[in-house]
Amino acid sequence: DYYGQQGWLENPEGFFTAPPAPTDVTLTPDTVRRQPLHRLTFDSGYQPHPGDPGRDRWLAYTANRLEHALLLRHREPRPWVVCVHGALMGRGSVDLRLFRARHLHEDLGLNVVLPVLPLHGPRKAKGAAFPGQDLLDDVHAAAQAVWDIRRLISWIRTQEPDARIGLNSMSLGGYITSLVASVEDGLTCAVLGVPVADLIEVLGGHGGLRDDDPRRQTLELARPIGRMISPLSLSPRVPMAGRFIYGGVADRLVNPRDQVMRLWEHWGRPEIIWYQGAHTGFFRSRPVQDFIDAALRQSGLVAR
Repeated sequence: DYYGQQGWLENPEGFFTAPPAPTDVTLTPDTVRRQPLHRLTFDSGYQPHPGDPGRDRWLAYTANRLEHALLLRHREPRPWVVCVHGALMGRGSVDLRLFRARHLHEDLGLNVVLPVLPLHGPRKAKGAAFPGQDLLDDVHAAAQAVWDIRRLISWIRTQEPDARIGLNSMSLGGYITSLVASVEDGLTCAVLGVPVADLIEVLGGHGGLRDDDPRRQTLELARPIGRMISPLSLSPRVPMAGRFIYGGVADRLVNPRDQVMRLWEHWGRPEIIWYQGAHTGFFRSRPVQDFIDAALRQSGLVAR
């Protein structure tokens, strides 16, 4: 009822408020997996809308209020790629390895930044998870993730106003990236890896609830909210030449037909590659790695 009264069920874009650029960014030198880098932090500043259900509980997750990111930056101006991680990630050594951050930075010559999504890594809160069983926490987490990444992008633009900026993502990060690319202007490319198209739909599909389980009523009530925070209800703003998707033909977590294909259709059928594997099979897929490199070049983010 609340979201309907605000008009966001019909106009989801209004739910995603544009954030101001951060003014309190802290950069701390560090080394992770023998990779020199900086740890970047700033106050998220995100708050659910006044009157938003679950607002007080969400604001009680104090560790989640600070955004964390790893930064690999060149001395001279370079294009930027923001790597948005999946569920259960947000840990420096893992994210650097799975995104091949050293390769992106040294071989492709990019500035690489790896933000931590809400309720992950150092932003964890006891008894809360994203994605998790509390559907309103999932809504606020998605909204804050989009907010934080847009703040990070605005900070990049204060550093280098003419910088080309692209997004690279996997799993849960593919879902968040598809949302960011639907509300943020001026992005060069967005690579969606095994992306979720409707988060509430995916959670309901894996709930294992019997037909007579009363929690099914909760899921039915949540479906319009799931559509509100779905990229399927928004129009992508990244240029067609900068849209790329990859998926797994044996993915049983993010259904290839119900999730990846629907998003591919909605995004205008951009270039897509299918690897022979399950949800996490892209970690070791050389065709996927080559596809991502080619996407960053084809889009113009990386000089040919």
